Amino acid sequence: MAVTVAVDCMGGDHGPRVTVPAAVEYLRSATDVDVILVGLQDAVQEQLRALGAENISRLSIRHASEVVAMDEAPATALRGKKDSSMRVAINLVKDGEAHACISAGNTGALMAISRFVLKMLPEIERPAICSILPTRTGHTHMLDLGANVDCTAEHLLQFGIMGSVLVSSVEGKATPSVGLLNIGEEDIKGNEVVKRAAELLRASGLNFYGNVEGDDIYKGTTDVVVCDGFVGNVALKASEGVIRLMGGYLREEFHRNVFTKVAGLIAKPVLAAFRNRIDPRHYNGATLLGLRGIVVKSHGSADHMAFRIAIGRAVDEARGGVLKHITERMSALQKEAV
Repeated sequence: MAVTVAVDCMGGDHGPRVTVPAAVEYLRSATDVDVILVGLQDAVQEQLRALGAENISRLSIRHASEVVAMDEAPATALRGKKDSSMRVAINLVKDGEAHACISAGNTGALMAISRFVLKMLPEIERPAICSILPTRTGHTHMLDLGANVDCTAEHLLQFGIMGSVLVSSVEGKATPSVGLLNIGEEDIKGNEVVKRAAELLRASGLNFYGNVEGDDIYKGTTDVVVCDGFVGNVALKASEGVIRLMGGYLREEFHRNVFTKVAGLIAKPVLAAFRNRIDPRHYNGATLLGLRGIVVKSHGSADHMAFRIAIGRAVDEARGGVLKHITERMSALQKEAV
């Protein structure tokens, strides 16, 4: 399947200096993908000239006269910047000119504009931010990571269905396992919303593992971990903090004296392999699930490699028919409930 993606070139901390080279690199490795670069035409063309990529046949530019700032209020971006690179890229998905959109821009603005322009899939009440996290056995998908602070049990059920369909569609797993993040594995643990969500998930026909605890995320106990956006965002930021803490401690210990410096040189290949395994760039690209279009959010500080991976994630979701399969699964669930 040939896929066209729209890239918001102006979003993120680095803008076209990262987004344009990443798109060009991806195109050179994917022969059946077209890319529409959206942004200030002069800025985008300047980067293409520097890369010698002005004449790539599968690459086009769509001019957008405005840019959404990283600290801009979502309401301002939604109402006041209708020709922003972010809005134009999302409109390309709505109009069917692109199968997916990728942006490293302001998360709140991206969510607000995407929801306003694309609307929600049938039977899905709230969008959820879903991202991949590394585990001992590979990786897991976790949602919601911050879109919804307060959720009902029905919302958590919908998140479980969307996460399961995403994994099944992109990775080819027939029955991905789904875990509900809780303070204990026992059915009696958790608040009333989580307890009710467990009942709904158990009766949904999903491969529901049951409750999982925080350490199960990185054990790889389940393919999908479901939680509300408040809990998910706290868990994610805490994990990022632990990684930075570990890295700081290791640097301090290896620089403590001449002997530890020598030990550090000896251990350098091992440390390099360790850094590669937990490198967040390999997991860049969070999907805004539940919309009538594929929108992938790249980390704002992403470099070429990380942004290229986010583009690949959007292409995989388009090829896998994620939206179609979510709609079919929700429709089947509604029929079963009647």
